[in-house]
Amino acid sequence: MGPKQSLKKGFIMTKISFASHPFLLGFEQLDRLVERTAKSGNEGYPPYNIEQSSSTAYRITLAVAGFSDDDLSITLEDSQLVIRGRQVDNSEGQVFLHHGIAARQFQRSFVLADGVEVAGANLENGLLHVDLQRSVPNAIVQNIEINKK
Repeated sequence: MGPKQSLKKGFIMTKISFASHPFLLGFEQLDRLVERTAKSGNEGYPPYNIEQSSSTAYRITLAVAGFSDDDLSITLEDSQLVIRGRQVDNSEGQVFLHHGIAARQFQRSFVLADGVEVAGANLENGLLHVDLQRSVPNAIVQNIEINKK
């Protein structure tokens, strides 16, 4: 089997790439972003919502009960919004009859399109809200001269 092929239930599956289409030129970076996002290992924790509040605004909400703002970090790394949570387990010396609330760490990643920026973030009642704003690009028409030889 060649690269980007896999065998699943007796069938050979070939990965289709955006960059391989003849009408889409220069989209190799988009291919890399999609592949990186698929490999980012986002598990089910913490649960989150993504809502569109207007045609140019979005909000990501993560359920981070038990985390303080000092336990959370939000970074933008190469068009990828990364939200991390690190809690310290301070239960040493305590006697639990049931210990169902564990200190956990997490990392959630979201790929942002060009022109989408983080407008702000706030922590409220155990919910972390990250507001995003998309700028509307100006339509540009450009005439290209044909050089005569």
